[in-house]
Amino acid sequence: MDTTLNLTNDMLLVLGLVVFTMAMFLFERIRADVVSLVVLVLLGLTGLIAPEDLFGGFSSDAVMNVIATMILGAGLDRTGALNRLASWLLRRANGIEERLLLLASGVAGLNSAIIQNTSATALYLPVVSRLTARTGISLSRLLMPVSAAIIMGGSLTMVGNSPLILLNDLLISANANMPSGAAAIEPLKMFAPLPIGLALLAASLAYFHFFGRRMLRESGDEAVTPARTQSYFARAYGIEGELHELTVTADSPMVGMSVGDAELLADMPLLLALQTGNESRLAPPADTRIWVGSVLGVMGERQRIADFAQRHFLRASSRLRVFGDLFNPSRAGISEAVVPPTSKFIGKPQAQLRLRKQFGLSLLAINRDKQVIRKDVRTVPIRAGDMLVLHSVWTDLAEAAKSHDFVVVTDYPKGEQRPHKFKIAMTIFAVSMLLALSSRIPTSIALMTGVAGMLVTGVLKMDEAYAAISWKTVFLMACLIPLGWAMDSSGAAAWLAGHSIDRLPDGMPIWLITLALALFTTAFSLVISHVGATIVMVPLAINLALAVGGNPTAFALIVALSASNNFITASNPSISMITGPAGYTARDMWRAGAPLTLAYTVIIVAMIHLLY
Repeated sequence: MDTTLNLTNDMLLVLGLVVFTMAMFLFERIRADVVSLVVLVLLGLTGLIAPEDLFGGFSSDAVMNVIATMILGAGLDRTGALNRLASWLLRRANGIEERLLLLASGVAGLNSAIIQNTSATALYLPVVSRLTARTGISLSRLLMPVSAAIIMGGSLTMVGNSPLILLNDLLISANANMPSGAAAIEPLKMFAPLPIGLALLAASLAYFHFFGRRMLRESGDEAVTPARTQSYFARAYGIEGELHELTVTADSPMVGMSVGDAELLADMPLLLALQTGNESRLAPPADTRIWVGSVLGVMGERQRIADFAQRHFLRASSRLRVFGDLFNPSRAGISEAVVPPTSKFIGKPQAQLRLRKQFGLSLLAINRDKQVIRKDVRTVPIRAGDMLVLHSVWTDLAEAAKSHDFVVVTDYPKGEQRPHKFKIAMTIFAVSMLLALSSRIPTSIALMTGVAGMLVTGVLKMDEAYAAISWKTVFLMACLIPLGWAMDSSGAAAWLAGHSIDRLPDGMPIWLITLALALFTTAFSLVISHVGATIVMVPLAINLALAVGGNPTAFALIVALSASNNFITASNPSISMITGPAGYTARDMWRAGAPLTLAYTVIIVAMIHLLY
């Protein structure tokens, strides 16, 4: 390979776009999907990608695989498969923490082989919540092992995580720019990384089985543990007391006030419901007016409510004549939800989001970095990883959760379940996996066959399938794929590889080069998304392999696997989703995740050298 390539204008443009993308992802001034769209447009305007190929990422196998795995996961969840799983785990564990930890992590890791990591984490949060609620085991001792197993298990197949899903498209596109005489790179089969994934999953299970007690602290009372009873919310958030109805009299100064203004009154109890005229509703919007005869549904200490009612000329009643049906626990209640890094809630306060008016949700408190925020909660901008404490009708909560702007971790009665479709769903899923094993049918077609089967048989409705797709993830991936193509076609990847080789010591063994490549990709993924790291690094890895006489497939696979090697920071969506619910601090994540990250690197480098 020629390592004396001259730096052309096209190379400079591509490298400039790579630096721009890294900077935008790092500082998060602009949403990641907006950044990816800007990069896509610039690739078209500069002519680095031909107009007819510019939007090819949206029709790529990688994007189709992502969409299919999200829908298949939703189909399995809709039939109650995960509820059955939680019950099975409880029976098998017999209340023994070590056994429950091993079983829950192992099963979650195996499931993540065919459900994307982020989706698998979202599906398992309520499962783990139910396990902790029934056993009393701290959530902090279960969530990290389960999340780590999900990340490890994503390496079992080519559809378990975004980097591996992207890999085949990047390998195929690299063939167009291979040097003369070099063999074409073959795309990897569905279960090509299976031995590596099994080794990683076994290492994760062993790590937490033998060292978990030392690495994972036991949460204190302030840690968040979903799916608890009313006493849990009282202990964790100070949300306690009884439900009362307060009727507004003609002498009350609250007549004409908005709900938002009423909540600012001194010693105002939690306002959960309002009846005006014949209309009763939970989570009344902040601009709703209170009139004579309006009934407020509030929660708080009996004496505090009595004092408040006396000061504001309200008639108090502890009997729920108006809101008895609305406050029925089978219909409504308090829940907890974690904000993922892809949420459009981030940076906005409740007052701007209008959670009550749009979704019917009352925000009672925010748990952030072990600090509970209740005062002026309507004006606090929301951050990724925040735990939101909500009160709502369950059906409203389920509808709002479809937006994927938060993940509900409390076990609550969800939308329509179809347990009678369980056997049909499992059969369809098994058939799609068998088709994926076939060398004659592309993985994307095999998975879409399963999606079509679930829709035709009524396991899922079409609107439910649309709601299961994280369109931000799809858009981010589809827009960035052409950047990887440009790295190859412009020669920027070859130029970087050549200059990297020039700076390596003579006679450096290939295993050491791959180890450095794995560590560099891991560090890269800690800063930007794993998708961005994969798209930028795979073309570079292929050219590096050609330069040192290594196997391009092996080098590219090391990059794709290393891009998910993040058990430490919130740039990994799976990790960011568990820090809030379990009350993990940055120190907790480094203590438990750093040894696992090093072990991950050693295992993938050793296994790939054995296999390739």
